[in-house]
This record gives sequence, C-alpha cells and structure tokens, in this order.
Amino acid sequence: MGSLTLPGAGVIYLDTPPFIYTVEKHTDFYPLLEPLWVAAQSGQVEVASSGLSLLETLVGPLKQNDTTLVAMYEQTLTASDVRLISITEDLLRQAARVRAQTNLKTPDAIHAATALASGCVQFITNDPAFRRVSGLNVVVLSELI
Repeated sequence: MGSLTLPGAGVIYLDTPPFIYTVEKHTDFYPLLEPLWVAAQSGQVEVASSGLSLLETLVGPLKQNDTTLVAMYEQTLTASDVRLISITEDLLRQAARVRAQTNLKTPDAIHAATALASGCVQFITNDPAFRRVSGLNVVVLSELI
C-alpha cells in the first residue's frame, strides 16, 4: 500500500468520499487518510470542503435511520476543525463554468468550484474525473493502494 503525500502547509480540500472513509473507517482508505487528520489537528494543514459534503454524507445514514452514524458525520463535518464552505450564488456560477468546461456532474462541479475558491493546494477524492479541472492538484486515493 502506498501513502498519501501531504503538502507542508495550506488548504486541503476533501471531496465527500474521504469523509465517508474516515467516519466509517474504511479498511483500505482510512489508513491512507490518518496522516491528514494528524496534520490537521497539529495545524500543519487546514481541511476544507463544501457544505454539500454534509448533505451527501447524511443521505445513507438517514435512509437507514442510523442516528449514531448521522451524529458521527455531524461531529466530523460541523463540530471539528473541518471548514465547511457555504454554497453561494458566486460559487454556483463558477460551478456552472466548471461543468460547462469539463462536463462534470453538478455536485462534482460544485465541489471543484468550491475547491478552487478555497485556494486549496491539494484535492483528495476517489474520482479521477476531477483531473479535468484546471488548477486542481488532484489525489485519487484508489491509485495509492
């Protein structure tokens, strides 16, 4: 198994799957992400994501009526060092431009636009389609295994 190489400082943007892998302690991906959380807790890097990640992570547990998992996602995304960035009209306009240029799906275009607006130095995902977005330094976790 490879390892996640983190920048020395800056904003690291997470797509939704890394939150799922972290909270649910995914066998393959959680170990890759542990150094990120250590670096964030020490203040070396800042972890950011769109408020869309809250929506996306809660759907499954809500369908299953898993209140414990809902609470774990709420804690991780809203009561931790993660900076959730609100979806504004300006971000939606930028997402529309990203979607027009790359043909990403709307949620992914929102993530990409938010990442660009955050000035992130790294974008962690499991979707290589984000590489179509100019200006994102994309890390695909499955390629590290």
